Amino acid sequence: GEKAPLRSGKGCAAITGLTAGRVMDYGLRDSMNMGGCMAPAACDTIARSFSDFGRTPSDYDAVFTGGSGDHRAENSSWIFWRNKISGFHPIHKDCGILIYDDPSQDTHAGGSGCGCSAVVLASYILPKIVSGEWKRILFVPTGALLSKVSFNEGDSIPGIAHGVVIEHMEV
Repeated sequence: GEKAPLRSGKGCAAITGLTAGRVMDYGLRDSMNMGGCMAPAACDTIARSFSDFGRTPSDYDAVFTGGSGDHRAENSSWIFWRNKISGFHPIHKDCGILIYDDPSQDTHAGGSGCGCSAVVLASYILPKIVSGEWKRILFVPTGALLSKVSFNEGDSIPGIAHGVVIEHMEV
C-alpha cells in the first residue's frame, strides 16, 4: 500500500558538524574566575568553527557557551573575540547565566561550564531543535583543566571548548 506522508513538525536533532577544541592557557590562576580561564578556548573554537564551515553568526539561531562568565568584563580576550565577529553578541547565550542569572545577584555569575552545558543542552536546546523552533545552533561547552593538586601548586588553569553544530531534521 501507499505510505502516509510524514507529518509536518516531526523532527529530530542531528549533529552536522564538529570543531575540535584546543587547550588554551592564558596564564590565569584565579579559581574564582573559571569563565576567564575557559573564555579564550571558547573564542578560539567559535572563530574556527565559523571559518571551518564558511558561516557567520547569521547562519545560526543561537551560539551557546558553557559558563563563560559574561559578568567578568575584565576578561579582555572574551570581549575582543565577541566583538571581532560581527553579529555575534545578539545570538550568544551563556549556559551558566541561563541557569543562574538572577537580577538580585551582584555579579550575575554562572556555574560550571561542563555541568551547565549538559543541563541546558538536555532541557532547553534539544527540545527547541527537535520542535523546529531553532534550525541550527552552535554548541560550545567549556571546561577548565585543573585539579586540586595543580591549583594548590599555583599552576595556571587552561581551558578547552569543542564546537558542535546541531540542526533540526525532519523525520
